[in-house]
Amino acid sequence: MSYQVLARKWRPGTFREMVGQEHVLKALINALDHDRLHHAYLFTGTRGVGKTTVARIFAKSLNCEQGVSSVPCGECASCREIAEGRSVDLIEVDAASRTKVEDTRELLENVQYAPTRCRYKVYLIDEVHMLSTHSFNALLKTLEEPPPHVKFLLATTDPQKLPVTVLSRCLQFNLKNMLPEVIVAHLKNVLEAESVAFEEPALWLLARAATGSMRDALSLTDQAIAFGSGQLGEQDVREMLGTVDLVFVYALLEAVAAQDAAAALKSVENLSQHAPDYPGALQELVGLLHRVAVAQTVPEAVDNSWGDAQRVQSIAASISPEDAQLYYQIGLNGRRDLPFAADMRSGLEMTLLRMIAFRPGEVLDAGEYEELVSGEDAEPVKKPEAPSAPVLSAPEPAAAVAAQAFRSEPPSTPPVRSAPQEQQSAPSAKPPSSSFGGSMQKRPHPEPEPEGALVDVAEDVAAKAVPAVATKPVDPAQLFEPGRWADLLDTLKFSGVLQNVASNCELRQVEGDKAYLVLDEANGSLYNSSVDEKIASALSQLLGREIHVHVEIGSPRQETPAARAQRLLDERLAQAVVSIEQDPRVKLLLDTFAGTLDRDSITPIKH
Repeated sequence: MSYQVLARKWRPGTFREMVGQEHVLKALINALDHDRLHHAYLFTGTRGVGKTTVARIFAKSLNCEQGVSSVPCGECASCREIAEGRSVDLIEVDAASRTKVEDTRELLENVQYAPTRCRYKVYLIDEVHMLSTHSFNALLKTLEEPPPHVKFLLATTDPQKLPVTVLSRCLQFNLKNMLPEVIVAHLKNVLEAESVAFEEPALWLLARAATGSMRDALSLTDQAIAFGSGQLGEQDVREMLGTVDLVFVYALLEAVAAQDAAAALKSVENLSQHAPDYPGALQELVGLLHRVAVAQTVPEAVDNSWGDAQRVQSIAASISPEDAQLYYQIGLNGRRDLPFAADMRSGLEMTLLRMIAFRPGEVLDAGEYEELVSGEDAEPVKKPEAPSAPVLSAPEPAAAVAAQAFRSEPPSTPPVRSAPQEQQSAPSAKPPSSSFGGSMQKRPHPEPEPEGALVDVAEDVAAKAVPAVATKPVDPAQLFEPGRWADLLDTLKFSGVLQNVASNCELRQVEGDKAYLVLDEANGSLYNSSVDEKIASALSQLLGREIHVHVEIGSPRQETPAARAQRLLDERLAQAVVSIEQDPRVKLLLDTFAGTLDRDSITPIKH
């Protein structure tokens, strides 16, 4: 007897033999056991996840001589004929080779006739998305109302190509990709039953190479057994698949963690002696960094499928979580940039050198940060020399303004200012850090300006834009009248949806302890029956007596608090823009450096 490949030999014959896809199997088993059968089923998913297998088991369950159930006997004539592919009542069609409308019409000519031997006549159409538009049109009516003895089982890897009219006539089940853990567990059972010696890391290599397909995993296992002369060894499987040995990946990461560029390049040199897959090496490095990050965050969740959890923990202890995240991000960017590199090896080397060069600098604690921002008690540090650059010919006042503006760098969390003001972001020189999210480093404090030097432009202009206005406390009872609803609302301090509703209302009328509000109809969808009670409760508590509120949706006659707030914001923004545009020092900066003012960046500070 000739050898039968594992993918066919170990194809499941019942639902209970299937691995994975529990979400699909549960629905089908319940439908069969409770006699709730649809006339058309659509199974979708990538290659090798079990679409056709599920359809054949379903057909066997429908036509088993023992009766319709989720557990066909597998021994009756009907079950054997379906399993062997010779049942006259299971019509399997490869839509990829029968795309014409004439093929579909020929297929449907015998639909009205009863099955020859079985209970149902089952049409199993594989890769149904390959049918032509005319073929789908010919199939639609029969698919919607087939005879009671007919069932349609459709399978496809690309459901998006199916017409909506077909999708709406079928029960759709999406089969998912198999997890590597599921594939490894199944391969163990298969190899033990086949008496094939194996190393578990080899199975993980095969499972990952299969990318979710159980059929691909079994086919690769067949190939690996032949490659390894009847057994599965990790090294043999790596050579067969062309994957990178993790020994080299560990060496790369350890060199990066030690900030040793020479060792990193030497590791790449060693890797190059083994006909490497450089993109694969970078992919393995990114995967190892993910495991390191997991080990740093949730140590007990580290995947030990390679038997290297202890080494991963060691690496995780040698680098900071910030470094691990940075290396991971650079690795992802490096994978994206590899096609643009001069060659794959140089692309890998540059990614490693980036990891070393852009490592975050010293992180400041709270005291150092305050010292840096305030400039007090700071030790004098020699100012680094600026790199040579073309000298800009400009008047001395312009140079002084530019120098001051570029030195006045706001911290990442700006200090709270005592007076409300509008701010325009002035050009600023950031401290040396990487573009990959490095922490702020210590930098020398700016030297004191000569006497009479110009103050920070943005602060000075903002201070002039909106002067502070002193206000006196007002008795809330005096605000409980039409025309003063905005001031009363500021005192109530609502939040969330209630604030949105109340701020879009007008206090139309007050009669004793009754208040009548009109909600702008544009915001009527925000209203519900609880709004009246909540506003009344807040007013009663504020005024010290029971208040009743009635809200109706309509058109306010006066300006609502929301409209007032927007108007004031627009006015303050316009005032800030005019103040900044007319400031002579801003004009000087723009003229000197041929700059333009980004008006969209000017945002009034709420106060």
